[in-house]
Amino acid sequence: MSSLRNALPRRAHKERAQPQSRKKFGLLEKHKDYVIRAKAYHKKEESIRRLKEKAAFRNPDEFYFKMIKTKTVDGVHRLEGEANKYTQEELMLMKTQDIGYVLQKLQSERNKIEKLTTMLHSLDNNPSTRHVYFAEDREEAKEIKSQSGRKDALPDFDDIPDHIKRKTVASYRELEGRKNRVQELEKLYMDMSLHKELQKKGRKRKLREEEIVCPTSKAVYKWRSERKR
Repeated sequence: MSSLRNALPRRAHKERAQPQSRKKFGLLEKHKDYVIRAKAYHKKEESIRRLKEKAAFRNPDEFYFKMIKTKTVDGVHRLEGEANKYTQEELMLMKTQDIGYVLQKLQSERNKIEKLTTMLHSLDNNPSTRHVYFAEDREEAKEIKSQSGRKDALPDFDDIPDHIKRKTVASYRELEGRKNRVQELEKLYMDMSLHKELQKKGRKRKLREEEIVCPTSKAVYKWRSERKR
């Protein structure tokens, strides 16, 4: 009986829209919208209740160090800056480790570029293998030459299967992406090395544009020569 009731056509009940006179108030709120709004309201209400209860039962002699190590910014508690958390030696060590990681990734990318370039170069160029044949007379030499010419003939690019063409194009795209990555890593390595040198001891100053022999867009520094003991 239930299957027959489900088989009969039913009237499609449409949700009521916002009346024309109330269009300025936006979309008409449905029950599912009210449920979401009510849950959010009760959640905030419960949070305020718990905070009020915690404030009512607080210990006036309670103390912990975050009370004096935080400050209020726009009504939000924030920890004080931890600029002096590490010593100068620890900062130099971390900077050296970061530079070493960048250098390792740079060498790895260069090796991958070299392998890809070698593979694509061997695919694009004709094979350089040579075979030496020996013949008794001119007729035999002509026959061997004709046979070797037919045997060494390379297939045209149009005869290469499509999946090999797609792999070749993908390899060239990967090679171009790795070259761009190497350029970014080299720039990052130079910037990190300069920043590390600037953190070391010693008097230094930034050169002006007229003092630079080879003009460049980057800043150039000069260290004062010191006598080593």
